[in-house]
Amino acid sequence: MKWLLKQLRKDLWSPEVAGVGLGLVYVFALWFAHRAPGASGTFFNAAAIVGKPLTASDPANQFFVVTFPPLTEGLGWQFWMLVGIFLGALASVLIAGKFKWTLVPLEQWKDVFGPSVRKRWIVAFVGGIFLQIGAGIAGGCTSGLALAGGVQLSPAAFLFIPGIFISGALVQLLVYRERY
Repeated sequence: MKWLLKQLRKDLWSPEVAGVGLGLVYVFALWFAHRAPGASGTFFNAAAIVGKPLTASDPANQFFVVTFPPLTEGLGWQFWMLVGIFLGALASVLIAGKFKWTLVPLEQWKDVFGPSVRKRWIVAFVGGIFLQIGAGIAGGCTSGLALAGGVQLSPAAFLFIPGIFISGALVQLLVYRERY
């Protein structure tokens, strides 16, 4: 137990250990729950609160009716998984003694986007919208398509993973230029 607490209190984990741990989470989720963890579906469920009434006049459009019904019609397993991720992250930071409140914490964000917290929140929000649109087009996000698909040896995952790195490198060049 002391060894485990010592590991949990480390500032950074070995990427190899963290990767193996994350892989085991996916294997156990598929094995015991028969579900592949993914996060972006819950955000589609949240968007469906607005999207379902807007698309109700088109009976051929079943995206917010069948595929991702609104959160108001029931909380799915992905919602509860996100709650668990939040609580697990909170427990982790409390065990490590590193909890603190911050507003868009990275100093490099200040260097790039300026001192305005509102501007940095808007940039983060717009980035999140782009991420969700990309997840919708790709059929999943990093967790649902790359990790869950990779564990199941899905060809789409192995196309998606290089796409993440290539698009991330391009966006990094656009946003940070030569500063980082």
